[in-house]
Amino acid sequence: MSKESMCKESIAITNRNLAKNEYLLQIQKILQHHPRALILREKDLDDDAYEMLAQSVLSLCRQYEVPMLLHGHIETGPRIGCDAIHLPFAQFCKYAAESDLLSAYRIRSVSCHSLDESLEAERLGATQIVLGTIFETECKPGLAGRGIQFVREVCSACRIPVYAIGGIKPDNLQSILDAGAAGGCMMSWFMQLP
Repeated sequence: MSKESMCKESIAITNRNLAKNEYLLQIQKILQHHPRALILREKDLDDDAYEMLAQSVLSLCRQYEVPMLLHGHIETGPRIGCDAIHLPFAQFCKYAAESDLLSAYRIRSVSCHSLDESLEAERLGATQIVLGTIFETECKPGLAGRGIQFVREVCSACRIPVYAIGGIKPDNLQSILDAGAAGGCMMSWFMQLP
């Protein structure tokens, strides 16, 4: 699989601490490869700092025609004109039950770690699943990956796209696509692009 086709099958997830270059330059390098989407993770930022960064990154994403998903920070989207969000499963369920904040988002991506969570997220209006942890990863040392069969099981049960996360790399991306995933999510590989 070529680098270009691999990028088109992948969602880039950001982490400023892993960036090989100055942060916005690294984002630009990622976007030049046209991943399927970019999730602006940066979990350590407060709401104001995150919103300022999100405005800058969203501008770059629009320039390259790559969708940007906010990570949490659900009130930020309407303020900056972003209609895509990624949420942890529990947070997504809370918003789905208690507020209309999700209605501002065309893309509602949800982290799931089981078949039951995936089906519940779909029932509550998720438009895609980010399913983990598939392979062992440096981000979560000691946590065993759930493997390809887990991807296959969830993909066959869900009607919405499933993206695998956790130890996804160029050398194993094809195996998750073969198992039915719409693509993979990668952080380190994208953040280290030269």
